[in-house]
Amino acid sequence: MTLSERDQQVIWHPYTQMQTAPAPVGIVRGEGTLLYDEEGNSYLDATSSWWVNIHGHAHPYIAKQLAAQATELQHCIFAGYTHPPAVNLAERLLPILPGHQQRVFYSDNGSTAVEVALKMCIQYWHNKGEKRTKILAFSNSYHGDTFGAMSVSSRSVFTRVFDDFLFDVHFIDTPTKDNIAALKAQVDALHPSEIAAFIFEPLVQGAGGMLMYEADVFDELLQHCHQHQIMLIADEIMTGFGRTGRNFAMENVSTPPDIICLSKGLTGGSIALGITTCTAEIYNAFLSDSKLKTLFHGHSFTANPMACVIALASLDIFLQPSCKENRVRVEEQHRQFAERLKSTPKIKNVRIQGTIIAFEIVTDTEDSYINQLGDYLHKFFKEKRIMLRPLGNTLYIMAPYCITNEQLDMVYKSIVECAEGL
Repeated sequence: MTLSERDQQVIWHPYTQMQTAPAPVGIVRGEGTLLYDEEGNSYLDATSSWWVNIHGHAHPYIAKQLAAQATELQHCIFAGYTHPPAVNLAERLLPILPGHQQRVFYSDNGSTAVEVALKMCIQYWHNKGEKRTKILAFSNSYHGDTFGAMSVSSRSVFTRVFDDFLFDVHFIDTPTKDNIAALKAQVDALHPSEIAAFIFEPLVQGAGGMLMYEADVFDELLQHCHQHQIMLIADEIMTGFGRTGRNFAMENVSTPPDIICLSKGLTGGSIALGITTCTAEIYNAFLSDSKLKTLFHGHSFTANPMACVIALASLDIFLQPSCKENRVRVEEQHRQFAERLKSTPKIKNVRIQGTIIAFEIVTDTEDSYINQLGDYLHKFFKEKRIMLRPLGNTLYIMAPYCITNEQLDMVYKSIVECAEGL
C-alpha cells in the first residue's frame, strides 16, 4: 500500500471531515519551499505548513544544530533542573521582544502558551488579593483549541459543540477610526477594575479569516486598557518572527504588552515549542513563602533541550539581514500582485500585512470558514501542486521567507487562473 492508503487505515486528521475528505498526500521529504510526495512530485508550500515554517524545510543549519544536541542531551526534567539550551534561548529572546519582558515560561505549543498566559493573569490578581475575573477579547478571535484558549476565542464552528463548557468572555470588535470611542466606552461599562486581562492577536486575526486592522487605533485601545491596569496579552503565535513585516507585530504600537505568547515560527517550523513571556511585575507577584502562590502549570516536555536548540538556530537565521531583506521582497511582490487583483472581478477585499496577503473569492453565500467554495479551492491548488489551504472562501499566501519571486509568480498565476475560471 502507499503511504496515503496506510494512513487511511489508522489516522484521524485535524480539521478534517474524514468521511468526505479526499485521500491525504503522502509527503516524504522537504527542501526549501518544496515538499515532495512518495512519487517524487514537488508541492510548493505557500502557507508554511500551517504558518510555522519561516526559513524553508529541512534547513541544513537547523538540522546540524539538532543533530549535535541529540548526542548531548535529549531531555531533562525542568522542575528543579535546568540546561544550557533553555537558558541560552531565554537570554537571547527576551532582549528582542517588545515591551519589558523579563521571564520565559516554556510549554509545548501555541494553545498551551495561551493557557499559561491566562493563568498568569488570573492568578496575578488573586495573589495580590484583588478580585479581577473578567477577560476581554476580540470578536472573530482564535487562540487555540484547548478549553481556556477556546474560551477566549470567538464563538464559531471551532467551539460550537463546547460553548456550554467555556467560561464567559467579553468580546469587542476590532478597532477602527469610526468605532474606537465606542470601544473605549464599552470597556468602561464593563467596570475595568474587574477586568483581569485583554488578549488579542495584534494586527492580524488568523483563523478568523486573516482579518487585519490598523495599528494606530489599536494602540489607542491598548493605551486605554493599560490606564485601567488591564493586563495586555499579545498572542504573537502567528504574527511573531516577521510575519507582519517587523520582527513582532507589537513593534507597530507604543503600548507595551504585559505578556507575549509565542510558538509556530519560534522553531522555524521544525518542532513543537511554546513560550509565554511576562514582565517582572507579573513574575514578582508569584514570589512568596507560601506555596499556594506558585504557578501550578507544566508538562513533561517543558523546555525540551532539542526544541530549544532548534529555536536558537531559527533565531540565528531570523536575525540575519538576508531574512529581513527576503521579507521586504515578499511584501513588495504581494503589493504588485494586489494591484493586479483589483481588475479581477471574482476577488474582493485584498489586504496585506507584511508577508501575508489575503482576499475573498466572491460567492453567492456568506464569507465564512465553512463556505463550500473552500473544498473546491483546496482541490484546485492541490492539483496544481501548490499548498494553499483556504479558510472557506478566504484565500491567503503566507509562505516561507525563502520563496523566490519565480515561485511567487507561479502561485499568483494559479490564483488568477482559478478566479477567472469560476
